[in-house]
Amino acid sequence: MNAYVYILGMWLITAVIRVLPLLVLRHPIKNRFLKSFFHYVPYVTLAVMTFPAIVHATDSTLAGAVALIAGIILAWIGANMITVSAACCVVVLVLELIV
Repeated sequence: MNAYVYILGMWLITAVIRVLPLLVLRHPIKNRFLKSFFHYVPYVTLAVMTFPAIVHATDSTLAGAVALIAGIILAWIGANMITVSAACCVVVLVLELIV
């Protein structure tokens, strides 16, 4: 019985989250703060899910942290995603072998 209550609760929360913006936000948003907030929400969500996984995916947290820093630097200077990913993997491999 409790499983059905949980499923119903999850369905209601998901429905409210998806339907509420359609009902409330009928006109284009003109507030600059809200526009920038909604613009950056996907990036922040991705970062919050990705960064801990990068650091904790290895046996050594230090290797993950160094690979994260290397990836940020390579992305900052304009390297493409494959180069950044490969370089991070190499950094982790080398540091895992050394440490």
